[in-house]
Amino acid sequence: MISQIARLVLVLFWAFAAVPIQAQPDLFDEQRGVPTIASVIATVSDAVVNVSVVSEQSMQLNPLFNDPFFREFFDFPPQLQPQPQLSAGSGVIIDAESGYILTNNHVVESAREITVTLTDRRDIIAEVVGTDPATDIAVLRVEADGLTEVKMGNSDTLQVGDFVVAVGNPFGLGQTVTSGIISALGRSGINPEGYEDFIQTDASINPGNSGGALLTLDGKLIGINSAIIAPAGGNVGIGFAVPINMARGVMEQLVTFGEVRRGQLGVMIQDLTPDLAQALGIDAERGAIISQIVPGSAAEAVGLKAGDVILAVDGENVEDSGDLRNLVGMIPPGSEVELSVLRDGRALALMAQIGTRQASGEHEASASIEILDGAVFSELRPGMPGYGEVKGIAVTSLSPGSAAGRAGLREGDVITAVNNAPIDTVDDMVSALEAAASVPAALSVYRNGAAIYIVVR
Repeated sequence: MISQIARLVLVLFWAFAAVPIQAQPDLFDEQRGVPTIASVIATVSDAVVNVSVVSEQSMQLNPLFNDPFFREFFDFPPQLQPQPQLSAGSGVIIDAESGYILTNNHVVESAREITVTLTDRRDIIAEVVGTDPATDIAVLRVEADGLTEVKMGNSDTLQVGDFVVAVGNPFGLGQTVTSGIISALGRSGINPEGYEDFIQTDASINPGNSGGALLTLDGKLIGINSAIIAPAGGNVGIGFAVPINMARGVMEQLVTFGEVRRGQLGVMIQDLTPDLAQALGIDAERGAIISQIVPGSAAEAVGLKAGDVILAVDGENVEDSGDLRNLVGMIPPGSEVELSVLRDGRALALMAQIGTRQASGEHEASASIEILDGAVFSELRPGMPGYGEVKGIAVTSLSPGSAAGRAGLREGDVITAVNNAPIDTVDDMVSALEAAASVPAALSVYRNGAAIYIVVR
């Protein structure tokens, strides 16, 4: 019975992993007669290190500490000194000659001292080359002989279902290997203020794995483990890694400049949804639609307009606004790029010089509503939001729980156009919406200094 089960397990493994086994004969141990990735792990384990961090933590004060009587009675010191705090994570050696190590920014953030422990038990003090909180990537450097580096893969070629291996230092136990598959690609929403294009995997990733390696079965690095969703504090099969192509771009800038110099196109953008494409008569299923141009920006200089859809940057397809934000954000300012743009049904190729990113940056927004019930409109008057800045119709009130409110309209919004046709009065808007009754209508909305599209049916 046991032998039958063993044969069944072996048949299933061969069925699911036939391609990698044929391409990598070492994944089957002929001597023991079992499938294994031991030989792959042996080639990469020395490149994955433990990162120990000493930081300072402010002492939490009891309210009694501020009472003069208690301070004098218990002889409290005038001021409590910050206490050292120990934490641990992981890192990956990506340049053995120079001693460069990739890890997460949150692993080394606020570090007073960083120690890297190799698999041969050597402890080496590391210096921070640079950090990038927006992508949660940091680069460390150590001076040591006999280092082993991991081979870089290409995260752009990954597919959902690919087998992967995670190597790191969970819970400070020491180097640990787990396996799984790629569950999803292009995940975002973990850190809305950052640049996100996460690889999601069900390979077990736990606290301490941060900064460790996500590898393909041929031992190539395709991600830096960064985050987990852990309602109970442990692994639930949802882990995230920064794609190595993104991490590599950040690393190159950190090594060269000590910081990441991000580019900006100067547009406010949102996803091109099917409803929005239908409302505006756009013959495209993907891309980032421009809702507003920043004055004096690279976008204005090259002639981009609101309503244009950006389909690609230097030949790399733009699936949505997040793609465009990531692509442009990783391009150094001053670089010239080719933009593939769709305007009024015509395909354009525009050469733009990327500018320096400002605090506002690109703005991503999306909304979709079915009806305008519950919203009250009026012409713009002095004292209203947007008065003197734009022309349009103001949303003066919104009924609690109304369809319009639930779907996206807010009090203080200014509707400036319907299907890109400017409106000045409530009658203009009603007429435009009636004319678009048979198709979705795209409202151009001005909100807090930004322009977005909202689709109504």
